[in-house]
Amino acid sequence: MSTEDALAQVPLFSQLGRRDLKRLAKGTVTREFSKGHIIVKEGDQALAFYLIRSGRAEVVKGAEGPNPQVLNTLGPGDFFGEMALLDGYLRSASVRALEDTECLVLSRWDFLAELRSSPYIAVQMLPVLSRRLREIESHLAT
Repeated sequence: MSTEDALAQVPLFSQLGRRDLKRLAKGTVTREFSKGHIIVKEGDQALAFYLIRSGRAEVVKGAEGPNPQVLNTLGPGDFFGEMALLDGYLRSASVRALEDTECLVLSRWDFLAELRSSPYIAVQMLPVLSRRLREIESHLAT
């Protein structure tokens, strides 16, 4: 699967046209992480978005504490750090490779540069973000 096709599967980018996906794809790099490697660490500055191409990883809250909690297991096609592209806040959990894992990585810096040069990308992403907020609000209301 091409990088553009992989990015199109991510809800945040799902409404982008081929040209815009290609622009974002140019900003990605492929990174390989060995089994056991901490890909991102809870509390660190969020600097990038990751899309898993192969391998598996787990999302862990309190990984270095006495009672770590596994929140999710991720595999090919799964992603994490999409909010880092927008807000750059601290990581809310750690992600550790369960096996050798290959990711496409898009830095916040490169993403913001694309938004500055093509604001249309942001306009296409806004409805997706709005839907996600509405879903969260509806879950909180119940």
